[in-house]
Amino acid sequence: MPTEEQAVQLLQELGLTEYESRCFVALTRVPVATASQIAALSDVPRSRVYDAVERLHRRGLVDVQQSDPREYRAISKDTAIQTLRDQYEASLEATDEALSKLRRSKGLEEQGAWAISDHEHVTERVGTFLEDATDEIYVLLADDDVLDQEFLEPLAAASDRGAGVMVEVTTADERDRVLAHVPDATVSITELAADPATIEAKRLGRIVMIDRRRVLVGAVTDGPRPGRIEESAIWASGPDHGLVVGLRHILGARIDTQDVFE
Repeated sequence: MPTEEQAVQLLQELGLTEYESRCFVALTRVPVATASQIAALSDVPRSRVYDAVERLHRRGLVDVQQSDPREYRAISKDTAIQTLRDQYEASLEATDEALSKLRRSKGLEEQGAWAISDHEHVTERVGTFLEDATDEIYVLLADDDVLDQEFLEPLAAASDRGAGVMVEVTTADERDRVLAHVPDATVSITELAADPATIEAKRLGRIVMIDRRRVLVGAVTDGPRPGRIEESAIWASGPDHGLVVGLRHILGARIDTQDVFE
């Protein structure tokens, strides 16, 4: 792909329109240019160049010389990058503030089964489940790599709120790590967490069931860097969803035989 086209696409990802991006890239190739010269360099229709460079001027990326005809000059590359960075960060901060003010609707169950990928995304979804837990939390940890602070902290917070916690792990070290963070949890070592079968290097990572109405099943594989994993999961919410019903039938009976949440 030509370098010029790469620059145009990247500028669009930073919030510029296609015409703005093409005009700005064209201006970086010459000291100054008129609208007709910009049109020739950028393949942007001349009638659209005026609006595009005016918007670039308002964004602080282009200087305008009040001559006849008008001439335009792109600011330096370093200054342009810093300007775009500042504008991008300001937009992110404004978006974060606006989204933070929105209140999550209560009592609305997300229907269906949802597939998600990326370890951080899966951990975030588990954290959301744990934040909403009121009565029971069941966790089967089949892989040590998912036993991180981002999981243990919301688990401990849910326990502190009074939710019962049952965790099944594969080793004594994992049991001790959970109990160190969640001392009121019931933690046991089980062969159920062993996963001898793998499909394309994927293996069971964790199963989480919250209040017997929300479930998540995660699979992990080794990442490209040592000590890092990649994780994908499927989760469902609602007492009548098939995945929830199935795991509730299997895990609920298992939990009840141990009298964990009496």
